[in-house]
Amino acid sequence: MTEKSMQTLRKRLSTRADFTAFAAGFSRRLRPGDVVALTGALGSGKTTFIDAVVRSLHARGEASSPTFTFWHRYAGEPPIDHLDFFRIRDPRELAELGLEEAFDGRSIVLVEWWRNAAAILPAHRYEIEIIGCGEEPRVVTLRQAR
Repeated sequence: MTEKSMQTLRKRLSTRADFTAFAAGFSRRLRPGDVVALTGALGSGKTTFIDAVVRSLHARGEASSPTFTFWHRYAGEPPIDHLDFFRIRDPRELAELGLEEAFDGRSIVLVEWWRNAAAILPAHRYEIEIIGCGEEPRVVTLRQAR
């Protein structure tokens, strides 16, 4: 993707409340078929971001990272598919997971560690990079790739 094919927004968020409010606000633009690819170091807040999106759209439940199961679907309207590719070392491993359902356009798809399987993601997606860990402020960069 070239810079010309992306729109970028960068925000510095000082508190956890600011961070989750940003995620909840972002969630209001999401529609079935949208894919959100999150990147950041361990502990940067990828799952916290997803939790805020799930709570905002479904007003219940709590997101937990599906690191060991790779995929969790949150029922609701629209359904939300939460994928975690942290443990993927070879994209061919994904063939066994049956992810076609996640990418059928009927759900919102949120992907942690997406670069481990970038080839399966559509070119049209949101990319979110989160910088910061622990109690540090977060810098969130949101790109809309087309």
